[in-house]
Amino acid sequence: MTQQSATRRELTINGRRLSYLDHGPATGRPLLALHGHLSEGASFDDLAVELGTEWRVIAPDQRGHGDSDRADDYTREGYVCDLTALLDHLDLGPVVALGHSLGGINALHLAAARPASVAALVNVEGPVDLPHQDPGPLAFLAGFPYTAPTREALIAACGPVGPMVGPLLRPLPDGTGWRLPFHPQDTMDSERQVHGDHWAQWLASDCPALLINGRASQVLPAEQAAAMASLRPGTALVTLETDHFVQLQDPKGFAQAVREFLATL
Repeated sequence: MTQQSATRRELTINGRRLSYLDHGPATGRPLLALHGHLSEGASFDDLAVELGTEWRVIAPDQRGHGDSDRADDYTREGYVCDLTALLDHLDLGPVVALGHSLGGINALHLAAARPASVAALVNVEGPVDLPHQDPGPLAFLAGFPYTAPTREALIAACGPVGPMVGPLLRPLPDGTGWRLPFHPQDTMDSERQVHGDHWAQWLASDCPALLINGRASQVLPAEQAAAMASLRPGTALVTLETDHFVQLQDPKGFAQAVREFLATL
């Protein structure tokens, strides 16, 4: 498989930086890849390699994540406005919108809001009926610092999550320390607002779609995944032997499912 080189670029939206990775070539068919909470665009580097030169994978660090600036709100409208601004800026024509978890929900909202911009949809573990929880599943972030004087201190302060976020830490611009690739309070706010009913948006678009579900998912029950596929025409369902974090636990199976779906378009 041909190695894909990623170029980091950025777009300014209302004075706020939106950073994104552009996996060439420019002649490839465009695929917009949207990460979940606690993640960033680079989580799709392996997928870009697996897809080869036929596809141009555009993977933004969504607002408040990675190298993108924090935002005033983390509503669906806010996320989708960023994505539409990015698509308008790149002027790629219709794209395949792929997303995991938060990204999957944002992708289906994008398809509903801008159907002419989305040629196909790949929803990876993005539920359409997510009951509100108090405290939410990311409430453990409440005790995390956003910054620390050293990388080691920040990793230690994150406890069991430290090894996962360690490779993603960013140095502060002024050289005084390190920061997380997400702000703990922003992430809890974002996670809280993703809960709710997204059925109307899921059913609003009619482009071809692939739904990927982990058999041991903690987020998308098998019954809901089956209903999502059966009630939305043109939707295929693939179940992999993973939990919610599909592309981390079975990167090859994930890439194969995506490749086979893309081949049908």
